[in-house]
Amino acid sequence: MAKRTKKVGIVGKYGTRYGASLRKMVKKIEISQHAKYTCSFCGKGPRGRGRASRASAAAVSQTKMKRRAVGIWHCGSCMKTVAGGAWTYKTGEAEAANSQACSLLGCVAAMN
Repeated sequence: MAKRTKKVGIVGKYGTRYGASLRKMVKKIEISQHAKYTCSFCGKGPRGRGRASRASAAAVSQTKMKRRAVGIWHCGSCMKTVAGGAWTYKTGEAEAANSQACSLLGCVAAMN
């Protein structure tokens, strides 16, 4: 087997190119881009990966909100497709606007 990266992780594909600080910024973005998020419609989210869950890897991969393209997010469980952020399911600005609207309207239980 090939030797894996120790610290650089997902940005190991860039090698020594582009500089350390740029690679660190790209690492943060790419990790959030490839992460699975909890669906705000059906509530299903990411599950842990281990030996027990490898047998049902096909079932686990369908129960998450996953990025399809830039700003397009799809839940394999409830089959909803949603427009979101380019790299994250919900952007910081959207969460701030939702919390402000919720505080103005006085809703407490609707926050997700």
